[in-house]
Amino acid sequence: MSIVRYLLFPFLTLIFLLFPVKNGGLTGQNSFLASQSSTFNQLIINQLIADTNNGFIDSSIEKFRERNGLKGVAVAIVKDGRLVFAKGYGFANVQAQIPVTPNHLFRIASVSKLVTAVAIMKLVENSKISLESKVFGKYGILNDPQFLQIKDPRLEKITIRNLLNHSGGWTQNYGDLAFLPLAVAKYLDEPLPVNIDSYIRFVISHRVHFEPGSYSAYSNLGYMILGKVIAKVTKQSYESYVQQEVLKPAGITNMQLGNSFESEALPIEAHYYQPEDAQPIESFDGTGQMASKTYGANDIHLLGSAGGWIASVIDLMKLVNVIDNNPAVADILSPGSITEMTAVDPNGLDPLGWRGTNSNGEWWRTGTLPGSSALIKRQPDGISWVILSNTSTYKGPKLAIEMDRVMSHILMKADHWPDFDLFSYIKN
Repeated sequence: MSIVRYLLFPFLTLIFLLFPVKNGGLTGQNSFLASQSSTFNQLIINQLIADTNNGFIDSSIEKFRERNGLKGVAVAIVKDGRLVFAKGYGFANVQAQIPVTPNHLFRIASVSKLVTAVAIMKLVENSKISLESKVFGKYGILNDPQFLQIKDPRLEKITIRNLLNHSGGWTQNYGDLAFLPLAVAKYLDEPLPVNIDSYIRFVISHRVHFEPGSYSAYSNLGYMILGKVIAKVTKQSYESYVQQEVLKPAGITNMQLGNSFESEALPIEAHYYQPEDAQPIESFDGTGQMASKTYGANDIHLLGSAGGWIASVIDLMKLVNVIDNNPAVADILSPGSITEMTAVDPNGLDPLGWRGTNSNGEWWRTGTLPGSSALIKRQPDGISWVILSNTSTYKGPKLAIEMDRVMSHILMKADHWPDFDLFSYIKN
């Protein structure tokens, strides 16, 4: 009997004692988690990683979680293409006392930009567009009649590459337009909620803030427009194209665009928390109701290609596995495309999709929304990892610095990793 079977045999027997079967299903309040395979998978994972630096990792993450007041945290680590660690800490829902598992879905905020960038590179590889394709104007991709009344001729210089590396010409000096739908609606004299077409009409009626391509200034707006580009080129929804051409080839089935209101949350989605003294603001939908920043203040579907995806830590490790240039797992992009995305630009422009890369081979992607924080990192030593939380703090994006610190500490101290691959034991 293999060591894994030896470990799991008494453990699997215990499962059927703890979760009795009735009419073909699990009884009582356990039925939901069972239907999502979350409890079952979590128990298997915990059994398999019991000797994998587990106590040290657990104590480090718990201290980090408590120090920052995070309700729940999920962590996953990949070594040479193998999922060697995946675990949840704290609660996905405090009120219902539901613990976090690696299967729980979290809003991943700007990590969505990495997803969008991969989708764009797939279109480039299939010769549907190029990185130098123009976005606006008569000869641009978005050349619909409603988008041709352009105020600033510099808009017609903007390329796909400019949108990917945040050099499209917009700054956040006057606020982040992605989170100002009321201002867009008021300017256009349109009712709420506004959509991406409304945003593009707003953009073409204004001047850009700097010469496209001259430098990078972080832009959610640019990635929102990329979602429209993907839909226009593929003649299908942005979400459908990504699921078909990016997620399915990576073996990911649970990722999807999230929703804005608590009533729309998926059963396996984490509940989101913000600081207790956070003030409500007006809902994005035009009802005039006040909403929390976690539920109702932002239109998650509108953010879409810039910040709207929900995913588990396992989903995100599967994605990184197929875009990391590691020969252990076949990539869904060519080596040239991956290099294009991650090369350090000599002029200081941002990488494509990733938040940062360096000459040592480290690539990272952060994400922050009210109620969620995310960080992915790919290291040159064959290790990649992700950490997600369902809580936002007043540290905002700076929480990623502490996430990186605790994970770096763990990886520096960890002295061994198992030979098995948890991907083999996890079912979506």
